[in-house]
Formats: sequence, C-alpha cells, structure tokens
Amino acid sequence: MKRSRFSEEQIIAMLKEQEAGMLTADVCRKHGVSSAT
Repeated sequence: MKRSRFSEEQIIAMLKEQEAGMLTADVCRKHGVSSAT
C-alpha cells in the first residue's frame, strides 16, 4: 500500500477547514492537493 503524503492530523485539519465553510477548491489550493483527489 502506498504511504500517504499527509499525516492523519493534517487530513483532519483540512476536513475541519472545509466543514467550517471554506470552499473545497480553496482548501485544496492552500495545501497543494489536487481537487480531483
């Protein structure tokens, strides 16, 4: 299995930002994640 680029804590923080009202595209851009992901 491929190792994740981000730790669980980083992923949780990204999800919390999105749930707080930030646009998904903005969260992806901020953290360098492809929006297709």
